This record gives sequence, structure tokens and C-alpha cells, in this order.
Amino acid sequence: MIFKNLKHIFCVLLTVFTINTVQSQEIVDSLKKETTWNLLKEDGKSIFGGVKHAYSAPFKWKKDDWLTFGGIALGTTLLYIYDEETNHYFVNQNEGAPQMLKEIGWYYGSPQNFFMISTGIYGYGLLAKNDKFRHTGVLILSSAVATGFIQTILKNGVGRARPSTGFGKDSFDPFSKESFYHSFPSGHAILSFTASHAIAKQFDNIWIKGGIYGVGLIAPISRLWIDAHWLSDVVLGMVLSVVVVDSVDNFLKGKQTSRREPKITWNFRAGIDSIGLVGTF
Repeated sequence: MIFKNLKHIFCVLLTVFTINTVQSQEIVDSLKKETTWNLLKEDGKSIFGGVKHAYSAPFKWKKDDWLTFGGIALGTTLLYIYDEETNHYFVNQNEGAPQMLKEIGWYYGSPQNFFMISTGIYGYGLLAKNDKFRHTGVLILSSAVATGFIQTILKNGVGRARPSTGFGKDSFDPFSKESFYHSFPSGHAILSFTASHAIAKQFDNIWIKGGIYGVGLIAPISRLWIDAHWLSDVVLGMVLSVVVVDSVDNFLKGKQTSRREPKITWNFRAGIDSIGLVGTF
């Protein structure tokens, strides 16, 4: 009897805390409801949220972000100064450039093929319920929508003449409807590098990353070979892609983290020979 009483006192004094790691029924039910339609609706919201985040991010920039922006502006200005010299160099390489690379550059950076590739990646992830592919597809699509709108504004608002016109790097006709005044920035460079950067971020192996970025560089360089863009057009397009993809990726990962964060419900329980808290999550 004494031993039993001591045991009770010992349990009360130590206040045994136990955490029950059994999944709650609510989580099980939510997993059962992960139909293709529900996933599609969720991803649609993620795409919209990613685009919204990319546009609102500058309003939350801190000192380092503004320094980065200043560095990009300065770098673009320096490239602009030497645009004609670099244009002559790349055009001179056109004759010896492999035709296959030119074709890859055109098709990989063209809008119709870009969206076919990106929707293919997302479509597989959706139907197979593969989170990795779904995340990559959502990242590419939301980034492409965000950069596409920015690209359209810049192309029309700046109205820079393409080098193939022979007008020179300083020729501008803002809001011109003529395609040869839509040089800045390069749409092919934006789309190809948006896809490549988004896909490369899913791998840790440096060689795989290098190969993916190498493919992404084909379209920008091929546009320089065929005299379609100035170097500053291409480089700014690539930098814009990296900035937007990273911004959207941070938003999506933050959303996933908050959704997966376990919610613990604490309950006080007392028994014949124990007393403590039970956490259910």
C-alpha cells in the first residue's frame, strides 16, 4: 500500500508529459479529399498568389534589395554603352554557329513551345499527384505570367529598335506597333531562362544545374547571332527571369511551410497511476 501511494505521489510531483504522435482524423480526411480538381484549384490560387507576390515585392524591398536593383541598372547601362561593339561580334559568329543550336534557341524560347513544355511538366505533376513536378510547373507558369506582363510593358513603352534595322542602339519609338521597335527586353531570353532557372532550382547536383542553364543560354545567344537583339536586351531579360523566379519560389515555399506546420492540440489527462499533457497533431 505504501509503495502504491509513493508511486502516486511520484507521478504527481514529476508531472509526466507525453506527446501522442498519432495523426488526427481531420488530417486523414483532408488527404482523402486531394482530388485532381481540388489540386488544380489550389494550384490556380498559388499561381495567382505568386504573380501578386512578384508585383508587390518591390514595395517591401530593404536596403540590400535596392542595392541589387541599382547594380542591375548600372550593369544594364554599361552593356548599353557597348551594345554596338558586342552586336558586331555576335553577328560575325552567326555563319559558323551550328544550325541545330539556332533552331533549339528559337523553339525553346518561343511562347507556344514554352507553354507546351511548362504545361506538360505541370500536367504530369497534377495527374500523377507528384508534388515536385507540380511545384515546378506552378513556379514556371506563375513566373512566366509575371515576366510576360513586365516584358509587354517594357517592349511597348521603351520602343527600342532591333539591331537588324540598322538604326543603331540609340533609336527609340515608344509605343510603336511595329515589331522591329520591340527589342527591349528579349522575350525569348526571358521565357527560356525562366524555364531553365525554375527547373535547375529543383536539383542539387552542380553538373545537372550547369546542363540545364546551358540549354537556357542557347535561346539568348542565338538571338544575338541572328541580329534580333542587343546584348543589353538579352542580359536584362535573363536577370529579370532570375529575380522573378526566385521571388515566386520564396512565396510558394513559404506557403508550403505554413500549410505543413503541425497544429498541436493539448489536453490534460489524469489516470490511476499517471498525470500529464497529451499533444495531438
